[in-house]
Amino acid sequence: MAKKIILVTGGAGFVGSSLIARLALDADNEIYSLDNYFAGSADNHVEGVEYIEGHTKDIAALVPVTPDIVYHLGEYSRVERSMTEMREVWDLNIHGTFEVLEFCRTKQCKLLYAGSSTKFAADGAGRNQSPYAWSKATNSELVKNYGEWFGLEYAITYFYNVYGPGERGSGEYATVIGIFAELAAAGKSLPVVSPGTQERNFTHIDDIVDGLVLVGKKGSGDEYGLGSPESFSIMDVAQMFGGEIEMMPERKGKRMGSGLDASRAVSELGWKARHSLPDYITSLKNNP
Repeated sequence: MAKKIILVTGGAGFVGSSLIARLALDADNEIYSLDNYFAGSADNHVEGVEYIEGHTKDIAALVPVTPDIVYHLGEYSRVERSMTEMREVWDLNIHGTFEVLEFCRTKQCKLLYAGSSTKFAADGAGRNQSPYAWSKATNSELVKNYGEWFGLEYAITYFYNVYGPGERGSGEYATVIGIFAELAAAGKSLPVVSPGTQERNFTHIDDIVDGLVLVGKKGSGDEYGLGSPESFSIMDVAQMFGGEIEMMPERKGKRMGSGLDASRAVSELGWKARHSLPDYITSLKNNP
């Protein structure tokens, strides 16, 4: 039996490397990663996977195989920073993703696109609150149009604030749970962006990977939200870690909620978030 050829863009990043680690457990999968290491790291490499270094806008020249499926995770992925990094957003999320779509159209392979839940915030107004949110919402529409225009087989997922082992706790592109965990372990104060009441549906990386695998195998079309039903304010999360809290000024691009809808993934694919953020934080505090 021929192996299933899988390409993961952003395969050296937090979510991409976690997905690859799961996919690599199946000996029938032949896995490739395309990553420019803008946010990814060679420390995340998984044995037996072929890693290609390069930008997604060069995907046609760099990838030597015809995949059965492309998991497109290799985009710019920071909301508030995107307000000052519009060129990077355009380069990675607009130019790069267009070439990924053209690659999938030409190769006639399925595309799983990781959209952004930011577009559901504020009753849909969240799509225009930052360059990141706008680019991701626009790309989700473009993916659907490629399905209509060219018969592209696709599925679109939406992540809700991914956390867990392997996330960044420092550096320009660190994530909030990683930041809090690292600072709390060092006995330092935790920075909470005002007003602190902004809520998020924090979702464990293992649950996200479960969803990606299910959508990759069985999903078709849009609206596969992958998010924990529990929501917590940023202040709630800081208080779970304990210690001193330092309030920070408000930032442009900030959203107050996430507008979770995981109904399609739950009802159609049987997906379920199985991990709890308070339990994870407790485990970190018990095993510093």
